[in-house]
Amino acid sequence: MIDLIKDLFGKIGSPVNLMEVCGTHTTAIFKHGIKALLPEGLKLLSGPGCPVCVTPIKDIDKVIAISMRNDVILATFGDMIRVPGGEKSLSKAKAEGADIRIIYSPLDCLDIGKENKDKKVVFFSAGFETTAPSVAATIFEADRLGVDNFYVYSAHKLVPPALEALLQSGNAMIDGFMLPGHVCTIIGNRPYEFIPAKYSKPCVITGFGAEDILAGIAMLLKQAIDGRAAVEIQYRSVVRVDGNQRAKDFINEYFGVCSSYWRGIGLIDNSGLRLSEKRRHRDAERVFDIDVIDYPEPSGCQCGLVLQGIKIPPECPLFGKSCTPERPVGACMVSSEGSCAAYYKYRQ
Repeated sequence: MIDLIKDLFGKIGSPVNLMEVCGTHTTAIFKHGIKALLPEGLKLLSGPGCPVCVTPIKDIDKVIAISMRNDVILATFGDMIRVPGGEKSLSKAKAEGADIRIIYSPLDCLDIGKENKDKKVVFFSAGFETTAPSVAATIFEADRLGVDNFYVYSAHKLVPPALEALLQSGNAMIDGFMLPGHVCTIIGNRPYEFIPAKYSKPCVITGFGAEDILAGIAMLLKQAIDGRAAVEIQYRSVVRVDGNQRAKDFINEYFGVCSSYWRGIGLIDNSGLRLSEKRRHRDAERVFDIDVIDYPEPSGCQCGLVLQGIKIPPECPLFGKSCTPERPVGACMVSSEGSCAAYYKYRQ
């Protein structure tokens, strides 16, 4: 496959920048040493596909404020615990006495709620279209079982509008996209058809093994050589054109689309999910109505430019110095799916 990629790239005769949108792709690319195998001039750039990385400071601070209430148990996934807020992280809030629990499934919140009926159990839910159906299913179960003390703080994001915003900005030089296989398992390929239709950029929905990624790169190069742009599916064992209709129905029933702020990038129209009006009584942001200071991004942090494919992590002046996985300044250094964390871990 490497020889095929080199042959295809040689026929193009000019530099090519491909963006792997998903953070899981970024990690896999580094883990398998794929960058080192590619011909010079063929670059892979990380995109905004790490949910931990794009969760804004204000959401972190609001959730911290909620967690500090005596009547609240906050539950979240482990990779959110160390994301820096304006002044501290959830990990520090926990050390200061907040009842914060790491869970492995949103359904764990229901057991916590049944065991602690005098508390309000809040699930801090960050993710993309991939995780939203499981949160919707948890709300369904909470209604069915009568767990009335369960709430959701939704920081869910939608990937296609972010890519639209990135392309509209014109700041990143991107010749093609490796689209996120996990997200496309839910929504299929149709929501991405605007990319080739409007911007003439080739797209391939790619799996996460080394061979999947290399095949996706080859497919993107082949589109470029043929002078065409389409959304092709390499990950056919999992992804269908129309995605998973039942999962999409769950999202549409329990969530509504809203504008959302992406950390380091800014406000993007119609790029977020919040609980629907019918479920607003479980919306923690509405129920608790917390107001916090709007902190800016840390001075010198380049996470926003990294998430847009404009810079690579080593070009950030903080990378590997004041910002490390042990003491992260920016969110991209926290999650295993973050580009900065991947660059740091596999920098040798």
